[in-house]
Parts: sequence; structure tokens; C-alpha cells
Amino acid sequence: MTASIDLRVWRQFLAVAEELHFGRAAVRLHMTQPPVTQAIAQLETAIGVRLFDRTRRSVALTPAGEALVPDVRELLARAQALPARARAAAAGEVGRVRLAFVSTIGFERLPAWVREFRTLCPQVALELVEATGDVQLEALARGEIDAGLMLHSPGFAPAGLKRVAVAAEPLVLAVPARHPLARAKQLMLDTVLAEPLVVFPRRILPSVHDAIFALYHAAGRVPAIAQEAIQMQTIVNLVSGGLGVAWVPESVTQFRREGVVYRGAAEFTATGRRRAALDLPGCETSLVWPAQNDNPALGRFVDFVRER
Repeated sequence: MTASIDLRVWRQFLAVAEELHFGRAAVRLHMTQPPVTQAIAQLETAIGVRLFDRTRRSVALTPAGEALVPDVRELLARAQALPARARAAAAGEVGRVRLAFVSTIGFERLPAWVREFRTLCPQVALELVEATGDVQLEALARGEIDAGLMLHSPGFAPAGLKRVAVAAEPLVLAVPARHPLARAKQLMLDTVLAEPLVVFPRRILPSVHDAIFALYHAAGRVPAIAQEAIQMQTIVNLVSGGLGVAWVPESVTQFRREGVVYRGAAEFTATGRRRAALDLPGCETSLVWPAQNDNPALGRFVDFVRER
């Protein structure tokens, strides 16, 4: 007998421990007394520890037996809860979701989602890690994360993944606060495109990178790259230091960095006369996950995001 995993024996132990009487324990278990007495004797032999002191008139727990009672109660309670927990896990109410995210969604929207989801599904562990799009794709391929929130140009989400678009926003221009462009009432696109550019490497956000470069190429210009940086906060910090201008998602404006001014599309014109805002590039944020997914908790999170 493997006493450590035989729940029937532990139920019998607990009944005797609580009744301190083999006969009453047997009645409680709907058994006769001899099998209960025999089971306890076999349990003590198997673990090599005496659990009860017995006389003809009394039964008492030994210190070892008394120490086991709380653990056995917890063991049996957990065992009883297993079927319900399995059903909850199958329904996505219990489990784990490993979620990567880009910094732009983390400024406002993601924290609110995390709070609400943890309230609605308290038994689902939502594990967060900040990562750029290229890192997320590698982690998804290796099975290290379940889903990712990543940036891309409208309609250019990574192939082979399911997705839910969660946000769409324009790009805005981050300008050093002391630069003349920060104070100009009207921005000439050709003048802006001549400025040194702080930009992220293409590998981390290829579709948005290509859209920005297409803006320059359509005007017959090649971007004068002053510096590359991976994180949006770093890009904004470099702009603050005067290294150049940068095209960033509008959500980055919530990162209020002293020394930076943000200018939107309505402030641009292609000529010297004020006219309708230019059609500047935009970006989307999508929740993406592998098509072959067997994690019910992820399904619950995807449904949650769709509702938002």
C-alpha cells in the first residue's frame, strides 16, 4: 500500500482522529470496525510512525498523529475540490495567460484591462512582460508566451496568427521643445522631413517603419537618421536631448517628457497656405495569438478583450 497517496486511508485516519473511537469512525464511514482498525495499522506500518495510542478503553492521537490532522484535512479538501477545479479550468476560469505587450498599450489601456480582468477572473494568473514586436514573435514561436499586444500599420498584422484589433491611432511628431518647429503655428511637411530623425530599428516594427519611410520617399527625400532606439520612451528622451525629431504613436504623448512638444496632423500642411490636415501614417495595436491554441484561459482573455 502506498499510504501517502491512498485517499481512502487518509479519510479513515481523519475519521478516527476526529472521533477518537474506532467504532464511531466506522459508522461515520459506513463501514464495519475491523477494516478501519486494519487500515490504520497498515498505514502506521507503511509510514513507520505510530499515529494513535490505543487502550481497551480509549484512543488518543500521538504527537505525530496530531501534527498530521491539519494537513490531512487540507489534502482531502483539495481532493474534493479537484473536479470543480477541472471544470473551471476547461471553462477558462482557472489557469495562466502569459501576455507580452508593447509599451504604448501599457500607458493607459492595459493597466485598466489587467485590473478588470483580475477582478472578473481572479483564478487566472495574468503574467505580463514588456517586449517589442520582434521579440514577441520569437517568443510566440517558441511557446514562451500565449499572446502578445503588438503595434503594426493598419491591416499589416503578422501572418499566421489570430488577432483582435484593440486600438488605432495616428502618428504624431515629437519635437525638441526649443526647436523652432515646436513653436511654429503651421508645419511645412517638406521642412519637417529635412530634420534629423530618431527612429526605431525596422526589425522591431517593420510595417510602421516602412510607412514612415514611404512618407519621406513620396516627398523625394531620404530620412537623415540621427539615432535608432528600441523603446518609445528612449526615443522621446533622445528628442528631448535635441538629437532630432521622431514619429511616434499618439498614445506616447501620455509619456509627458519635459523638453518635448508633440505636433499632430492637423498642424501640418504641404504648402505655405493652411489647408486640410495631411494624411500622415497611422498604426494599430492588436492582440495576437497562435491559431493552434489549447489554453482555455487565453480564450477567456481574448473574449474579454473583444468585449472591450
